[in-house]
Amino acid sequence: MTPADFRFACKLPRQITHTSRLHDCTAELNLFLRAIEPLGAKLGVILIQLPPSFAPKDGKLALRTFLGQLPKDFRFAVEFRHAGWHRPQFIRLLEKHRICWVWADTTPLNERNLAPFEFLPRTSDFLYLRLLGDYSTKYGADGGHIHRYQRLLWKREAAIESWSLRIERHLSDVRNVWAFVGNHFEGFAPETCQRLAQRLELEVILPSEAEQAISTQRRAQLDLQL
Repeated sequence: MTPADFRFACKLPRQITHTSRLHDCTAELNLFLRAIEPLGAKLGVILIQLPPSFAPKDGKLALRTFLGQLPKDFRFAVEFRHAGWHRPQFIRLLEKHRICWVWADTTPLNERNLAPFEFLPRTSDFLYLRLLGDYSTKYGADGGHIHRYQRLLWKREAAIESWSLRIERHLSDVRNVWAFVGNHFEGFAPETCQRLAQRLELEVILPSEAEQAISTQRRAQLDLQL
């Protein structure tokens, strides 16, 4: 039901990345890859998001083994959340397997006016950016939601400018740029997408209210069919 030029980005199950921590999970990996086969040419990239506790001390061998068994006809990106991976040997490892090193921004909200200057290598022929923001903006001390993410709540002008410049520097060397935005980044992900695209001189058109109403109706019809 998606447009012809639409592409999907999938994410490996937590069973593989968090529970098994990349150990002895060949069966789970093959099951997942078979499950997404129907996406065919519309499958763009698969994210391997590793937990913050996954460090080189215990995970180096598991990572090398896991990356070595990944099929070459899929495109993968790895998000490291432990600073210990920020070493030349792991850059070379991802380059060897043509796997993208994910750029992620989880800068705290009270530092939003600072441009993020983190360790950011490019290891493949595409970029994968995740503007995740500060997850502490989601829940209060009582566990309840703090905000309703329906409009821009705070601006990260320096960050948008910094990420735009970084992307621009690599545009002539990559085939694709995948950029994902969470509500926790500026309070309303669709508008952040527009702001980043405008800075890169691209156009992102959000659905009109009429289109959103039609989409809601279609979803309701699908629910009835199911």
